[in-house]
Amino acid sequence: METLAIVLLAFFAAGWFVLAGADIGTGMLTPWLGRGDRERRLVLASFAPFFLGNEVWLVATAGVLVGCFPALEGELLSGQAPVLVGLLAGWIVRDVGLWSRGRGPGPRWRAGCDTAVTCGSWTVALSWGWLLAALLTGRPYAPATGATAVLTALAVAALFAAHGLGFATLRLTGIPYERARKVVGRAGRPWQSFALTGVLLGGLPLAAGTGLPLAEKAASPATLALLVPALLVVTPLLVAVQAWTWHAFRHRVTRPSYL
Repeated sequence: METLAIVLLAFFAAGWFVLAGADIGTGMLTPWLGRGDRERRLVLASFAPFFLGNEVWLVATAGVLVGCFPALEGELLSGQAPVLVGLLAGWIVRDVGLWSRGRGPGPRWRAGCDTAVTCGSWTVALSWGWLLAALLTGRPYAPATGATAVLTALAVAALFAAHGLGFATLRLTGIPYERARKVVGRAGRPWQSFALTGVLLGGLPLAAGTGLPLAEKAASPATLALLVPALLVVTPLLVAVQAWTWHAFRHRVTRPSYL
C-alpha cells in the first residue's frame, strides 16, 4: 500500500504541473500576448475552460499528502511556511482576477484584474521554484536561500512560461497566436514545444520526491488500506473528466469568453 500511495502522490503532482502549468504559464504572459483589452480577453479565454479542473489535481495532491503521509505533511507545512503562504497568496490573487474581470465596470477594472492574473501567476510559479529548490537540494524542512534558491525559482518560472507559450500556440488565433508562434518557432508542429515542456515540468515533482522520506513517513497500514483503494476508484473518474474537458475544448479560441 505504501508503494501505491507514493505512485498516486507522484501521479497527481506531475499531473498538476503539466496541466495547470499551461494556464499558469499563459497567465504569466498575458500582457505580452494580449496588448489590448480584446486580445487579453482572448488569451484568458484560451485557458478559461481548464483552470478550475486543473486546480483539482493540486487539491488531490494535497489530499494524498495529508491522508497518506501526515507526518511529512506536518513537517513540510511548518518548515516551508513562508513559501506556502506566497504560493497560496498568488493562487488567490490570480483566481480573484480571473473571476472578477468580467464583473466590474470600465477598462481600469479589467486592467487591474489582468494585472492580478499576471502577478498571481508569476507568484505561483516563483513560489513553486522556491519550494523545489529546497526539495531538490535535500533541505525539505527549511526554505532554500542564496543563489541556488534564486536561480532555481527563476528557472522553474521560465519553464512555466515556456509551457504556457506552447499552450498558447495550440489555443490562440490572430495576432496573439502570431506573437506566441514567433517565439516558439515555425519549424515543427505547435504541440512539440508543449509536449517537451510538459515532460520537463512533470519531471520536477518526481525528481523532488526522490529526496523525501516518503516510505518512512507513510500513514499506518490500516489508514492506507482505507484511503488507497478509495483513491484508486476516484482517480480514473478524475482522468476521464479531464480528458473530456480537453476534448470538448480542443478547438482554438476565436472570441473572448465570459471572463
